[in-house]
Amino acid sequence: MHYLYLVHKQFDIIIAGGGLSGLTAAILLSKTFSVLLVDPDSYPRHKMCGEYLSNEVFDALKELGVSLNQLTKVRLDTFELSSPNGKTVRTKLPLGGTGISRYTLDFVLYKLVIRKAQVLEARVQQAHYVDDHFQVVVGDDVYRCKQFIMATGKRSALDKTLNRDFIYKKSPWLAVKMHYQFDMPANLVQLHNFDGGYAGLSKIENDLVNCCYLVHYDSFKKHKDINTFQEQVMAVNPQLDTFFNTAVAQWEKPITISQISFEQKQPVEDRIMMIGDTAGLIHPLCGNGMAMAIHSAIIASKNLTLYLNGKKTRDHMLIDYSTEWNSVFASRLQYGRYLQRVLLSKTLTNFGYRAVEHIPFILPSIIKQTHGKPVTLDV
Repeated sequence: MHYLYLVHKQFDIIIAGGGLSGLTAAILLSKTFSVLLVDPDSYPRHKMCGEYLSNEVFDALKELGVSLNQLTKVRLDTFELSSPNGKTVRTKLPLGGTGISRYTLDFVLYKLVIRKAQVLEARVQQAHYVDDHFQVVVGDDVYRCKQFIMATGKRSALDKTLNRDFIYKKSPWLAVKMHYQFDMPANLVQLHNFDGGYAGLSKIENDLVNCCYLVHYDSFKKHKDINTFQEQVMAVNPQLDTFFNTAVAQWEKPITISQISFEQKQPVEDRIMMIGDTAGLIHPLCGNGMAMAIHSAIIASKNLTLYLNGKKTRDHMLIDYSTEWNSVFASRLQYGRYLQRVLLSKTLTNFGYRAVEHIPFILPSIIKQTHGKPVTLDV
């Protein structure tokens, strides 16, 4: 394999993927080490996301140099859940959050990254561990690094190259996202159920509303297109009927992603550190994917810094990262899977609504199971 020898340039760390986790790791690690971030798209850009950022990473972002207060005025503190027939229940969010688009937040982080790290607009095709280093293939070039990090999101061609288990399991989930002009309270996050899925609505900056929904393909395939599905299935819920009849779309067409996998993944494979959705994807109904991505990058950066500074062996670093990742996130992911099963079962959903109505503290208690405590930087 000739590419194992024709090395273009060497870095301490190479990161594949420039979403929230990849950007956060690049900022933290480039303070001390040489970092190459590789992503195929330019900034700013829209990403599939619920765009609710839990306040558990508010302080961590401030330490990174990101002032959320300057980027958006949307402070989310109330959660509303509706059944398919439109019946609603509300509760206060235990920690609360911030409404901010990935278009804005990713771009701010990117501008911090390019101060010290090198960014390459390309796609990582392969990564091989050779002689205690990684050889990373990018187009016709090969780069060498001490540690390779994957932050390529929900699924990527690189997952298939590495023969990751989840990539070969067909997933029935389709996600759709669009920004709208719509009049709704700025402090409110809504989750509306419909046959085969659920939709999240919440304000972001510039007085816009992000609508992001997840639907099982068996429900969607009976209809010819997204608009028809929204009109004939989603709008059966009176809350969504009102939304789609009055909201004004801000793009010509929505962002869509299919084959979204919620299968269990591993935070370390082939000595590669996985962060963000690449390590594990929490169900969107939990509203905590953005914070988890940032937090996972902090955990990885802390352990990697110790290794590169000679305070840990590579094996100990990878074991410690995997152990800490599972300690922080594994139960949240499992709880998210349980919640999704409940919300996609009409019988269980109806029972759940009745329980929440009679015992109001159940709902905030459930929310706490998918969120963590406030995070600060310890890298």
